[in-house]
Amino acid sequence: MKSFMYTITDPVGIHARPAGLLVKAAKAFAGTEITVTKGEKSAKATQLMKLMGLGIKGGDQITVTAQGPDEEAAAAAMEAFFKENL
Repeated sequence: MKSFMYTITDPVGIHARPAGLLVKAAKAFAGTEITVTKGEKSAKATQLMKLMGLGIKGGDQITVTAQGPDEEAAAAAMEAFFKENL
């Protein structure tokens, strides 16, 4: 299992557009489960509505976890995605 913490820099946070892009990026790693956690709530990165339901805003710190056969690549790709988009 690989994980990293990230502080959201986008003032709006995870809203519809970046959430949709995140789901698309996460689906590229079909055999690997990617989870986004904020506080005590978490959602799979492939579930758009649950992801948006976490209410992640600018300045929030999240933890992203990847578990599965491609966890190394998935964690690296997710970290790059967050730095570029959020």
